[in-house]
Amino acid sequence: MKLSLITRYLESLAPLSYQESYDNSGLLVGDPEKEVHGAIVALDCTEAIVDEAIANNCNLIITHHPIVFKGLKKLNGKTYVERVIIKAIQHNIALYAIHTNLDSMAEGVNKVICDRLGILNPKILSPKSGILKKLVTFCPIAQANGVREALFEAGGGHIGNYSDCSFNAEGFGTFKGAADSNPFAGNPGVLHTEPEVRIELIFKAPDERKILLALLENHPYEEVAYDIYSLENKLQTVGAGMIGWLDQELDGYEFLQRVQHRMQASVIRHTEMRPGKIKKVAVCGGSGSFLLKDAIAAGADAFVTADFKYHEFFDAEQKLMIADIGHFESEQFTSAFLVDTLQKKFPEFLFQHTRISTNPVSYFKG
Repeated sequence: MKLSLITRYLESLAPLSYQESYDNSGLLVGDPEKEVHGAIVALDCTEAIVDEAIANNCNLIITHHPIVFKGLKKLNGKTYVERVIIKAIQHNIALYAIHTNLDSMAEGVNKVICDRLGILNPKILSPKSGILKKLVTFCPIAQANGVREALFEAGGGHIGNYSDCSFNAEGFGTFKGAADSNPFAGNPGVLHTEPEVRIELIFKAPDERKILLALLENHPYEEVAYDIYSLENKLQTVGAGMIGWLDQELDGYEFLQRVQHRMQASVIRHTEMRPGKIKKVAVCGGSGSFLLKDAIAAGADAFVTADFKYHEFFDAEQKLMIADIGHFESEQFTSAFLVDTLQKKFPEFLFQHTRISTNPVSYFKG
């Protein structure tokens, strides 16, 4: 199988345009046109993971965290990052990372956490802005349906659980073609008035090229009039963190027990127990302290995440319980989710979940 088939599918699940500006998701090492015959899937790419891929005859490693995060100026093997890259290249192993773009998806990292904790009907905690755009175009009435259908097929007109959404208003358009024009209606050099439909629909920014191609290929006019607007509306299915309701109310102690057991956390750093039951819970895989205000504003009773600094625990101000379970612990089930998802899509290809723990943090229990 060509590597590009797998990477295109991954990027349909979590478009690279959804990653954060500081991130480095995507194909880090390898030729997209090369043939791959097996993949190791892990949270991190370490030297041990590359050795595991070699031992299992896999020439693709898919990880959540990108091994190349900051710019590399040298490749001389002095750091583990350089050694991983060098060994991967030497053994013709491709490296792919699906990081904050997967974090941002409604069916991604945070949904995995919600499912494990029994959080029902989770929604994105902090939806992304700057993703939605609107197309406005004008089309002869008889051809309007065909143009709309092409735009819907290209990804336009989706609002939540609804598809084929558009607004249409009839009016009159005027145009006068130059001497060398070939107008759809009327004659060159003569002002023409055409009954038209104004078509409006929204689309996601990554789909803009497909939308424009669908419009230009299916519109009958020689010159197509259209406008594209950037919207302030936030896309509710893409963003940071998730929030929902527990399948049963728990007191603080019972809740921490559930979190520790289901997330396989050795230690939970948490704020003091609050009176009352834990009902509404926010989660964020990895470093989630930046979402604390969002969790409080959304009325969460608890916030499960990782990497809170000492003074940030004070910021909870007894409005919710912070449960810091550790970075690895919060995301460790992501790779199994990816294996299951990819195996369903490519049942003839071998995707293996790593047998190596890449957690760099150890806990001394005495």
